[in-house]
Amino acid sequence: MSRRATLLRHANARTPRYTSYPTAPHFHEGVDGAVMERWLGALDPARPVSLYVHVPYCRSLCWYCGCNTRATTRAEPVAAYLERLLKELELTAARLPGRMAISHFAMGGGTPAILSPDQISRLMDAVRARFDLLPGAELSIEIDPRHFTRADAVGLARNGFTRASTGVQSFDPAVQAAINRIQPWELAAIAFDRLREAGVGAINIDLLYGLPRQSAASARASAEAAADLAPDRLAVFGYAHVPHMMAHQRLIRDEELPDARSRLDQADAMEDALLAAGYQAIGIDHYALPGDSMARALKARTLKRNFQGYTTDPSDVLIGLGASAISALPHGYVQAHSDVRAWGQAVEAGRLPARRGVAVSAQDRLRRAIIEQLMTYLDVDPAALAAAHGLAEPEADLSELEAAGIVRRDGARIIVPRAYRPLARLAAAAFDGYLPASAARHSVSV
Repeated sequence: MSRRATLLRHANARTPRYTSYPTAPHFHEGVDGAVMERWLGALDPARPVSLYVHVPYCRSLCWYCGCNTRATTRAEPVAAYLERLLKELELTAARLPGRMAISHFAMGGGTPAILSPDQISRLMDAVRARFDLLPGAELSIEIDPRHFTRADAVGLARNGFTRASTGVQSFDPAVQAAINRIQPWELAAIAFDRLREAGVGAINIDLLYGLPRQSAASARASAEAAADLAPDRLAVFGYAHVPHMMAHQRLIRDEELPDARSRLDQADAMEDALLAAGYQAIGIDHYALPGDSMARALKARTLKRNFQGYTTDPSDVLIGLGASAISALPHGYVQAHSDVRAWGQAVEAGRLPARRGVAVSAQDRLRRAIIEQLMTYLDVDPAALAAAHGLAEPEADLSELEAAGIVRRDGARIIVPRAYRPLARLAAAAFDGYLPASAARHSVSV
């Protein structure tokens, strides 16, 4: 069977993106604020942590969006949110075993750059008052080029931000109209110039395929246009159409969405364009310039995967702040209330706003390590990892994937050939001990 036929055969298989293990559908309400407090108190104060801040507000709502966000043109909701965010930061820091260092700081959303420069300064002053930012720590933030001024760029640089990311998705005007995100190439170019002039030198771009009215030709053109902006990294995701979960996606017309064949053609076209532009493929859906820290981490096998995708952050601890933010702690995962009102009420009452989560077992940690290596490096030695964890190697039925050529073996090592990178999630799923109970809740593989 040809590569194309194999990819098409498995394109609609629903598998997790494995930004955590166990995955989010297995979070439950038994993990609450009291549990999170114990887990935070058990952290090693000598080991640096990563901090993530979620700001669930945008100026306007893009119809494709799958994030926890809401649109507002008013300053009051954002200002009120910041006050509660500062209080949550204080509550969280008070439950740590001591003053801890931060190796990586990220702000996502929504559009966290909806905060004014002065508001971002307040937040960063509060972070620095309670944590020590390590020298060389990366500080990243998501921006919207449609609402990004020179003062915004200067403010980010003044507060120590080193990387900015933006969700371009597509530069095709017809596609932009279909997803309610009109963003000409020139706007992105101006925003990136402002960032670089201010000293925020590292830039990421997100692109999507599978969007309404999108074709392979327009997908390639968007990738080429994005490469012309010379970002250090790009992420290329398949659009997940889940109107039953995201009501605003009902504004996208089903008949304008591409089928599996077209999605595959678009993904291949974008990859061809980015490789031709000198980018290196990273994991299953990222690209980086050879000199970028992510490309170097891939070569050194120090790259990791978390809720932000792939990361060069060396810390095993991620503390999330804000509505819907997820913390990844040695004992397990904890997610805050997604509803801003419920989150805010918990914070105002002096409680950690944990809504749900899951504890991880020793077996979970082993399977997570196997899955992470497959998703990151496209190869893994399960026996070696099992020995390192002091556990038996977990069973995994890879026979069908081997017969199809999606995986191959080299001694004890399992390898996903480069041509089948889009299907690495299938190989990872073979090691997922929870998957049968939640398969229908995940996105398609391609």
